[in-house]
Amino acid sequence: MKKFLAIMMSCLTAAACCFAFTACGGKKLKVYAEYELTAESYAFLVKKGNSELVNSVNGVLDEIKANGELDNIINSFFNGTATFTYTNPVSEIPTDHNTYFIVATNAYFPPFEYYEGDKLTGVDMQIASLIAAKLNKTLYIADMGFDSIFTSVNSGESDIGMAGITVNEARKAIYDFTDEYYESAQVLIVAEDDTVFADCKSAEDIEKVFKTQDKNFKVGTQIATTGYMYMAGDVDFGYDGFKNLTTESYKNGALAAKDLSNGKINAVVIDKQPAIMIAKSING
Repeated sequence: MKKFLAIMMSCLTAAACCFAFTACGGKKLKVYAEYELTAESYAFLVKKGNSELVNSVNGVLDEIKANGELDNIINSFFNGTATFTYTNPVSEIPTDHNTYFIVATNAYFPPFEYYEGDKLTGVDMQIASLIAAKLNKTLYIADMGFDSIFTSVNSGESDIGMAGITVNEARKAIYDFTDEYYESAQVLIVAEDDTVFADCKSAEDIEKVFKTQDKNFKVGTQIATTGYMYMAGDVDFGYDGFKNLTTESYKNGALAAKDLSNGKINAVVIDKQPAIMIAKSING
């Protein structure tokens, strides 16, 4: 548990109470992990037309899927036994793409990318290290806002986006993707003493409750992610959204969960495994 607290405190160093919610009077959180609001798959984002890099990354993914290493990496971060960490060799994003493999991420999305102290770690980051080694390049991890990842890859500043990125048709029209490597879903987080969703027995029940709320009901999401589009609505991505309530956007899911614990919003919708880890960190 100390490990989880350390992870999330490093994510929120600017927050007055960090993740010491118990001391700050914050509420414990409950995750409706069994009721998946969406079904989605993660893959890595590459600039349109860069088939050489896509093929190289797919080769690494094929290898680690076949030998079981991918499952071992994922399981180690899910069960807390992972030991991989990484420190960038230089302080600023390099421009030499022949020497460096430059990865754009948003490092506040455990267990896929996050900080352990001042070092970067997570499922995606360990896979990035394997890809860099295969390419015979030095890894550089560029931490930025989630929405900035797409711009960074498209401009050529970064070689690849690795940040628990969901594959969908709208994104595939603009970017290339590697093979998928993980199945995920959006789930609901509420305060432990919440009664609004207490009778829900399915994802459909949760959506029915969403539809009965008004603009005073606030749901936190991470900006530009599937959770945000699911709640706010996005025609291009196939989500009608819930226009009757208020969807709040945050830089990361941890900040949304902080506001939920402190009673500033009513619920949070984010990816399943990060939801579980963030709630576990808060609950202590």
